Amino acid sequence: MEGIRKSYYGVYALDNVDFAVKKGTIHALMGENGAGKSTLVKVIAGVHRPDEGKVILKGKEVSFSNPGQSIDHGIAMIYQELNPILDMTVAENLYLGREPMKKRNTIINDKKMYRDARELLDKVSLDVDPRMNMRLLSVAQHQLVEIAKAIDRNAELIIMDEPTSALSEREIEGLFQIMRELKNQGRTIIYISHKLDEVFQVSDEVTVLRDGHYVGTFFTRELDKNQLIKKMVDRELTEIFPVRRKKPSGKIKLSVEGLSRKNEFDNINFEVYEGEILGMVGLMGAGRTEIAQAVFGCTRPDSGRIRIDGREVHIRTPKDAVEHRMGFVTEDRKLTGLVLPMSVKDNVTLAHLEKLCTGRYFIRKKEEKELAEEYVKKLRTKIMGLGQLVQNLSGGNQQKVVLGKWLMNVPEILILDEPTRGIDVGAKSEIYQLIADLADAGITVIMISSEMEEILGLCDRMVVFHEGHKSGEVMRADTTQEQLLEMATS
Repeated sequence: MEGIRKSYYGVYALDNVDFAVKKGTIHALMGENGAGKSTLVKVIAGVHRPDEGKVILKGKEVSFSNPGQSIDHGIAMIYQELNPILDMTVAENLYLGREPMKKRNTIINDKKMYRDARELLDKVSLDVDPRMNMRLLSVAQHQLVEIAKAIDRNAELIIMDEPTSALSEREIEGLFQIMRELKNQGRTIIYISHKLDEVFQVSDEVTVLRDGHYVGTFFTRELDKNQLIKKMVDRELTEIFPVRRKKPSGKIKLSVEGLSRKNEFDNINFEVYEGEILGMVGLMGAGRTEIAQAVFGCTRPDSGRIRIDGREVHIRTPKDAVEHRMGFVTEDRKLTGLVLPMSVKDNVTLAHLEKLCTGRYFIRKKEEKELAEEYVKKLRTKIMGLGQLVQNLSGGNQQKVVLGKWLMNVPEILILDEPTRGIDVGAKSEIYQLIADLADAGITVIMISSEMEEILGLCDRMVVFHEGHKSGEVMRADTTQEQLLEMATS
């Protein structure tokens, strides 16, 4: 790619960017949220047409008006935000638009399609029935189906945008093995990730973008983590995890007793102190998110009690939870955290509208705008204006809008489910500081994360879960990553 420019609303997302990838390599594309990574690869994939510049594939200039044309040229893209057809089977999703047909091309050969799908799923170690509806699969399994689809298309260039964001450690290692096999076959992979350890583990070269500009391309083996961070954010991040100014108080803010829900979790007991950051640790399927949803009233437990400030409360809906000064930053921001076709302003004030209304029905627009501006600035959210649709923001900035929505409501208890998923290292550092500041201000924080490093770097105490049961409880100073993993697997 040479001299690529792409603008939206007069603002350049890419400004004179050069980008070159060698055949048979794994090439990481790095940068903060809003740096232009996704825009760049969407130009390659035919989703966007550049305003200026050339795209050269195997020595010949190409121009794609739509994704179908890039697929025809041997390019496959696995998007950060998956969009499967949930009410079709796994096999139907895999072969959508290219189903094997019987004679005269009038009837789909179901027998062959499901047989081929089984063989294809085995290649990515996904043990599901290809006749299952996609709706029944987890987000991680959806991701592996997309990877299988790209492999089956015999794509020469595969673009992976945050492919590991919903995968477990075991699934990530399996993906890396698949990537190495593809590389050995001479295929080329462009890999976008915010997880620096993964980049050093799997990539040959790395290109860094910053604010829509090309910073440089480097051999991964010649960089260390701090050097890469500095190239991405143009500053040193010597202390990614903040130092806490205050210790949690001795007052129990929230206690959960005997919480059970059939087929999800059983007899869960834990308590959280005022001003404490409690980490909920476990592998995928451990029940962490399901427990958080039950505490917040998204689902109803079969039994158990919840106490706030020593008093039993009955939280049957999220509205009840909000009235008890709780907030919940959910795992899937697009599905349950945001209203995508609405503006930044409308999303960030959504949980606070009742307090912005006159006579319950009329919103005080000036006050709403001022409040929205305040929280957008507090979280350093990169937007083109409060009227910008949330669906057009980068993943990290969408997450900041969700955080702003709940912080505006001034919660006393804040549940964070994977709060830094899909967020770059610079924004992560800001969010870590924000979480620490909230706890120092006396807010009780419950944090679910699949990244052991951030659990150990941020939480005061950890509760560990395994297959719906509590398997341990430890203080940060008394444990290691290996010990946490051992408890999470037994």
